Amino acid sequence: MSIFVAPRRKLSIIATNRGGLVTIQIERERASCSVTAVEAALRWLAIRKDGRPLRYLRYAIEDPSSESAAALDCLVRPTASMGTATPEVRALALWGLLLDEIGGIGSTGESRRRNTLCAAFRLGGGVEWKSTLDDRFGQLRDLPGVFGDPPPSTTTPMHKAWRRAVSEKLAPCLARNLELLRAEDWRPYVEIAQASNAFPETRKPRGRAPSAGAQPVFAERLLVAVEMRRRTAYRRLTVRNIVAREDGVDSYMAQALTGETGGLAAIPVKAIFGCRVETLPGAQPGDPLVLELRFPKPLRNGECHEFISLACDDDLDEERKWINVDIDHHGIAPGVVDGDGRVTGGLSISITFDDCVPDACWWYAEQTEYERMVRPPAGDRHLLEIRQGVVEHTFLESCHPREEYGIAFRWPQL
Repeated sequence: MSIFVAPRRKLSIIATNRGGLVTIQIERERASCSVTAVEAALRWLAIRKDGRPLRYLRYAIEDPSSESAAALDCLVRPTASMGTATPEVRALALWGLLLDEIGGIGSTGESRRRNTLCAAFRLGGGVEWKSTLDDRFGQLRDLPGVFGDPPPSTTTPMHKAWRRAVSEKLAPCLARNLELLRAEDWRPYVEIAQASNAFPETRKPRGRAPSAGAQPVFAERLLVAVEMRRRTAYRRLTVRNIVAREDGVDSYMAQALTGETGGLAAIPVKAIFGCRVETLPGAQPGDPLVLELRFPKPLRNGECHEFISLACDDDLDEERKWINVDIDHHGIAPGVVDGDGRVTGGLSISITFDDCVPDACWWYAEQTEYERMVRPPAGDRHLLEIRQGVVEHTFLESCHPREEYGIAFRWPQL
């Protein structure tokens, strides 16, 4: 048997001679993850000022030309072994691996190294971490006895513990695992990321508070599946998993708004599961009709309910320019995708096109009507790939009240 491995190449060629029969196999060579490169990537991730390390991991996977991709390549590249996994799942797997490694360093309350890692990557329940790494280390002075008693007047002890934690513990362990992990090995880390209550990402909530007239529910999950016919949203199936924010919530006011030639239009809604449709007159003469999805029984504060509705538009002459979700309630949880690619939390939109396929699709968040219609430049992370006539996107960030989120598209010129 003879083996030839091409150094510094993406492919390895393996030739096996058995009884005169030569079998040729071509395998993709495993990416090398040096400790130095991993350490540099971790330091880059830690000094981001606007939080949410998970977001940068996903950006690096979604957009290979981005700054995040250049800085985090050695971390995200091994997750490509997950094959057809979405960027969300790959980012969650890597985040879960990071959480698992940090969880094994020192003790929860007494370890200097572990606490500096938590500050660096914004971990720890109930903490609103500040923007700069030094300011976050300054917040660790409040830990009794960890960095001395009385607490140090500077953050020098924190920086020393951080340097040792990264170079001596975290980077070597991550580099070793990134070298060894295969496709089937990543799934437990996806589950760790999803159940990371011990190390939740925390930050000061941004966005708007619910308005006085907001519907008193919070959406744990909102799935929107749209079937297009020509350039019209012919069917729009919506699955909602909500939590009541007050006692006596017995309905949800439904609306299905899509971008069209003349602006926004409401389309008829039908009840499919967990509700029934009731149409009511507007509050004042001339106001539009109110369509409510009535629940089987009123919900108490904190009680959950799942219901499904279907909107159908028979006017196939209208040209829709986007699929929009208007947050007229208390918001939507951050997106969560399990190891099998199922969306178990947050907002996810999928659109199936027929023979009429857009030239481009992109997702938008918290933009004006004009902004969402501007096609992002080539390589922008907002651009979405249409695969076999389907485009989809899961919003990893929370969706805030009084904001709008969706997918816009550019049709071919007639």
